[in-house]
Amino acid sequence: MSPVSLLLNVLWIVLGGAWMAFGWLVAAVIMAITIVGIPWARAAFNIASYTLFPFGSRAVSRAVYTGQEDVGTGPLGVIGNIIWLVLAGWWLALGHVITAVVMAVTIIGIPFAWAHLKLAGIALWPIGKVIVPA
Repeated sequence: MSPVSLLLNVLWIVLGGAWMAFGWLVAAVIMAITIVGIPWARAAFNIASYTLFPFGSRAVSRAVYTGQEDVGTGPLGVIGNIIWLVLAGWWLALGHVITAVVMAVTIIGIPFAWAHLKLAGIALWPIGKVIVPA
């Protein structure tokens, strides 16, 4: 991780990233409590770590990254994402959007607001994504 990414990640944690990562962890734990929710829990744990340290990484489609479709990127992934959207995705996305609006009030907060908006999109449709170094 570059020194700039490290600095941005530290500022990110202090200025709102920690509470949104906690939200992702809560969603993951709730999903993991049920046997049926384990695939969503795995995705939520991965994105919780990305939410804690977003600078220096990015989320891409697993089909684009590996060059082939799998269960999470095909029709079952779409069904899984719809279920996720109804159960947890909307409130995580709402949390990211509200935090982005608060961050965008200052000039310094605009890069953080932009990162929160990207995470809001991921919150709506997380299945089939993989976190890779930028």
